[in-house]
Amino acid sequence: TTVHVRIHANPDTVSIGMANTGDGIAPDYLERIFDRFFRVDPSRQRSSEGTGLGLAITKSIVIAHGGTISAASTGAVNTFTIKLPRVPLAL
Repeated sequence: TTVHVRIHANPDTVSIGMANTGDGIAPDYLERIFDRFFRVDPSRQRSSEGTGLGLAITKSIVIAHGGTISAASTGAVNTFTIKLPRVPLAL
């Protein structure tokens, strides 16, 4: 499906939001999807489609840069938001 990306800059932070349609994520899973090896669909545990590390790695990188990442799901729209501190450019 189409992925919509929005970038919003504030004086202190930059927010990057990504949204797409597809299978919704149950509220019980929203916090766990950032855990290493967690898969929402247990039937895919032995699939070659991934290992359940992508979001965990993304979270580690975001935290290493002083940011946060969150997920939301409403109906068939899943949204991930990354917030990073804004750092002045060195000239």
